[in-house]
Amino acid sequence: MKRLLSLIACTICIISPACSQVLTLDSCRAMALRNNKQLSISRAKQQMAIQTRKAARTKRLPHIDVVGGWMLSSKEISLLTDGQKDRLSNLGTNAAGKLDPSTLSNALSQMAQGGHITPGAAQGFGQIAQGLAQQLEGFGNALGQDIKDAFRTNTRSIIVGSAIVNQPIFLGGAITATNKMADIAEQMAGTSIDATEQNVLYDIDQAYWLVVSLKQKQQLAESYLNLVNKLNSDVHKMIENGVATRADGLKVDVKANEADMAKMQVDNGLSLAKMLLCQLCGMPLDTDLSLADEDVSDVSVSTVSQQYDHEMAAANRPELRLLGDAVSLSEQNTKLIRATRLPQVALTGGYMVTNPNLFNGFDKSFNGMWTVGIMVRVPVLDWGEGAYRVRATKYATKMACYELEEAREKVELQVTQCDYKLKEANKRLLTAEKNIKRADENLRCANLGFSEGVMGVTQVMEAQTAWNQAQSQKIDAQIDVRLCEAGMKKALGIR
Repeated sequence: MKRLLSLIACTICIISPACSQVLTLDSCRAMALRNNKQLSISRAKQQMAIQTRKAARTKRLPHIDVVGGWMLSSKEISLLTDGQKDRLSNLGTNAAGKLDPSTLSNALSQMAQGGHITPGAAQGFGQIAQGLAQQLEGFGNALGQDIKDAFRTNTRSIIVGSAIVNQPIFLGGAITATNKMADIAEQMAGTSIDATEQNVLYDIDQAYWLVVSLKQKQQLAESYLNLVNKLNSDVHKMIENGVATRADGLKVDVKANEADMAKMQVDNGLSLAKMLLCQLCGMPLDTDLSLADEDVSDVSVSTVSQQYDHEMAAANRPELRLLGDAVSLSEQNTKLIRATRLPQVALTGGYMVTNPNLFNGFDKSFNGMWTVGIMVRVPVLDWGEGAYRVRATKYATKMACYELEEAREKVELQVTQCDYKLKEANKRLLTAEKNIKRADENLRCANLGFSEGVMGVTQVMEAQTAWNQAQSQKIDAQIDVRLCEAGMKKALGIR
């Protein structure tokens, strides 16, 4: 609820130009999660993984392909050879040639001499036979041409269309492995979003507390500059009155210049830090913003270190989940490679239509036929390629397991280191708060002694410098506690 209210307030401030933008850490986090480009890329990768997983599910379903085409060729498909075509074209001529006129004439003459027929009849029969030979030649040639034309296929222009159905029955477990790999990839994409969000939030925490630190140091630099300028004014008045030396004035001048330079450096650093925070939040770089924690003077001792355990870190860290998924993905890849060495069975069917009609004497009409069958693929000889690939994937799985174990050890070490750093930061904060009281009292005594003439300029400047250092150390200690808290949360995998 708190985060929602912060987001609403932030949105209102952005919409209204006249509204002064005072941002909390939660509102900065919300804007960063909404506007970060790397997060947008991770979400796009997740959607891609989802679509890939849906595509993998279709491997079990029958697939239908429709193919169509038209082809124009320079020659027809011929069922006859060129010699056969020539003989058919000259069928009558060849047949008539078998009837030799001289042989027939000799036969008729012999019959006439033998008295079987009269010479007139022999002459008549010869004329009739000659006419029949001429008619046979014409009829035979025409018949041969008709036969040759009947064997024409008229296939220079061919239109073919087909629909093919394939239904996988058994692929050696390849489909199951592919589906599991797609599921793991989708899970990894979601985990990658968590990892990116965690990194973005950590960057926001760092940038936010850096701005807070520099804002407080800016205020400190102004206070310190005022102290030095007041001392500088007092010393120059004392020089005019002859109660201070020119050397004292030069010392104070140098210190004032140093204080002014330090303030300018802090101002520049603050501007750059605000630009970085705006960039991470997705706002224009020149946005004038204020942070809710800029004026917080006290930071309580953190208790985050008391809430951790290594098992929680191992369960929450997205990096470990990604490496665990990588191990599972490698195992499924081994099964996928092994499936290529097993028999594969698929049911196939289809329907094909052609024009010319291949099933009715190449008639110029559409006609088709259907087919159905079973396709079996059995690997016989691959010279050990499949076995080598399976062994390679097993070694890849071992590598992924080693990386996971190493990452777990590093996470445990990181959590322990963050715990030590957080405890040290808390101790430095307590020490800095004690030093503040001593520095305030030391500065008060120095100013009192200077006003009473028992302390010199050098002692006052030393007290001012010690006071400035104590205040700066307190600010650094406060911010260090916040940064160590953010580091501990990141190490534990919590937000």
